Amino acid sequence: MENPTIIAGPCSAESREQLQQVVAQLADIPNISMIRAGVWKPRTRPGGFEGLGEPALGWMQELQKEYGKPFCCEVARPEHVELCARHGITNVWLGARTTANPFMVEELCETLRGSKMQVMVKNPMNPDVRLWLGAIERLLQCGITVTAAIHRGFSMYDNHGYRNEPLWEVPMELHRRLPDLPLLCDPSHIAGDDSLVATVAKAAMQLDFDGLMVEVHPHPADALTDATQQLTPQALATLIATLPGHTATGYTDGPALDLLRDKIDALDHELIQLLGNRMAVSRQIAEVKRQAGMSVYQPKRWEAVLTDRLKQAEGLALDQAFVKEILEKIHGESVRVQMEE
Repeated sequence: MENPTIIAGPCSAESREQLQQVVAQLADIPNISMIRAGVWKPRTRPGGFEGLGEPALGWMQELQKEYGKPFCCEVARPEHVELCARHGITNVWLGARTTANPFMVEELCETLRGSKMQVMVKNPMNPDVRLWLGAIERLLQCGITVTAAIHRGFSMYDNHGYRNEPLWEVPMELHRRLPDLPLLCDPSHIAGDDSLVATVAKAAMQLDFDGLMVEVHPHPADALTDATQQLTPQALATLIATLPGHTATGYTDGPALDLLRDKIDALDHELIQLLGNRMAVSRQIAEVKRQAGMSVYQPKRWEAVLTDRLKQAEGLALDQAFVKEILEKIHGESVRVQMEE
C-alpha cells in the first residue's frame, strides 16, 4: 500500500499542554490522517489514571479547528457518544472490551442511530472472529457508518513476548468475510513495548493492512498510561518512512509466480487428502479400541507421537510452536472422530 491510513496520538489526553504539543508535532508529518486520544480510560485494576472526560473533549475540539486534523476517541457508553457529538468529535472507536459485549454494542447502536458518527471497531479481547464480526454487523444494521476494523491483538495465556498475541489469521479471516471494510493495525497494543512497534507495523503492511493506529506521546517515559509502548513523534515519522510499500496487482503476477502458486495449490490438495486418509484410519482405530475395551484417549501414545513429530519438524527447520499447534488440532479431531464411532 503506497499511502496507508495513519492514525496517531497519545494513549490518554493528560493535559491541554501535552495534547497541544503532540498535535503540533504530528501536524508536521504529512501522512497523518487523524489524531487519536483516550478520554475515558478505566484501567484493568483501579487506582491508576482513568482519563479526564469532558474537559479533554473541549481541548480536542479546539485543536481540531486550529490544526485542521480530525480527532477520534474511544466510546463505551451512550453518554460518551453524546458528549463527543456535543464537542464536534465525529470519529470514534469501540474498544476490545466493548466489542466483546453485545449488550453494550446494542446500547451504543441505539445512541448512534441516525447520527453522522463514523465508527471503527477493535477486535474483542479473545480471538473470536464471530464476536468481532457481530459487533460490526450490529452497527451496519443500524445504518451506522463503520469506517474500519482495528486489529489490536488478543489476550492469551502465552503472548509470546507481546502484550497481546497478534494471531494474524484472525484479522485475515475477518478481511475475507468483509473484504470492502478497511483493516487497520494497532501495533502499540500488540507490542506493549516501543522497541517492537515497528516490527509489528511492518508485518501488518506486509499482510496488506490498510493502515495503522499508533500511540504517540511527546515524552513517553512520563505518560500516565501505556508509557512503555508509545513512540515519540520523531520515531513515528521514521517508522512511516520505512514502511514496506507494495501495490496489489491481482491474483496473477507473471508466469513465475503463477507456477509457484500452482505448486502451493497441489500441495494443499495433497494435505487435505492426507488428512482425509488419517481420519479414515482413526475410525478403524476406534473400532479396535472398542473391541479391546480401551479408552479413546491414550496419553502415553499421544506424548510419544508428539515427541516424534516435533523431532521431525526440527530437522526440517519448522517452527516448533506452529507444528505443535497443528498436531494438537489434528489429534483433537481424531479423538472427536473416534468418540463418534
